Amino acid sequence: MAYRMMGAPAPLSKPIDSEKAFQVAQKLHTPPVSNRQYEKKEQRRWGTVGFMLTIHLLTIIALLPQFWSWQAVCSALILYWITACLGVTLGYHRLLSHRAFVVPKWLERFFATCGALSCQHGPIDWVGLHRHHHTFSDMDPDHHNSHKGFWWSHMGWMFEPIPAMNAVPRLSGDLYKDPYYRWLNKNFLLLQIPLGAILFWIGKESGVNGWSMVLWGIFLRLVLVYHVTWLVNSATHCWGNVVYDSGDCSRNNAWVAALTFGEGWHNNHHAFPNSALQGLQRGQIDLTWQHIRFLRALGLASNIRLPAAY
Repeated sequence: MAYRMMGAPAPLSKPIDSEKAFQVAQKLHTPPVSNRQYEKKEQRRWGTVGFMLTIHLLTIIALLPQFWSWQAVCSALILYWITACLGVTLGYHRLLSHRAFVVPKWLERFFATCGALSCQHGPIDWVGLHRHHHTFSDMDPDHHNSHKGFWWSHMGWMFEPIPAMNAVPRLSGDLYKDPYYRWLNKNFLLLQIPLGAILFWIGKESGVNGWSMVLWGIFLRLVLVYHVTWLVNSATHCWGNVVYDSGDCSRNNAWVAALTFGEGWHNNHHAFPNSALQGLQRGQIDLTWQHIRFLRALGLASNIRLPAAY
């Protein structure tokens, strides 16, 4: 599928050779593990279960009347935009995973930091897993293969060992060269600590319960961003319309696009994965694309990749 760059020659996207993809996939599966390795994997699994249960419980607590305030709601909404749009959608996805456009290095690192604040792994792991997904979308090696059901593709896959992690160092080699990305990949969880302290201080200074700011700005916001992001893996592989034969179950879903700043136009994305614009048909609102256009107007975004017909 052909692309063009604004102001640059158009690179070509090569179609996936399914037979070769399966051969590569065999090399990515985890070999037999020792008892010690199995115990470590079980510990990580239950750590993930415990983390998810904790943040969902704290989200329920955040909704209690004593923790309600407009300041807390605003903190959640602002951080939702910063982490879901600037961080995951624009930063982790279109910029780092697909290199759909180019920004100065300081700005690229800023968007990656916003992505790390979403607590969806650091940039190296997120990008590697996403590139792996595109290589094997809805095939057996795909870690959130939608053929295994809605629950599996939405979040069930995270509670099992992920063989695709073996491919991350190779698939994210361009990011691994950057020492800041290596640090961010290792310490992304720690970013919530200074963020929580800032939110607590803002709450105290504005005369509201500081803990309400923390509960809404961190835990409720994390749960919201998690499930909205996961809907792209689950809902847009189940419901919606198909415009392009992308070789998988991806669909365009308007309500997911509204929640994810344009990521719900998923069939378009799988047809043209390296395009900075995903709302390709008339009436498809793509707010992330509007952010990229704004960056271009400021002279901060260049080499923007689009399908040849656009």
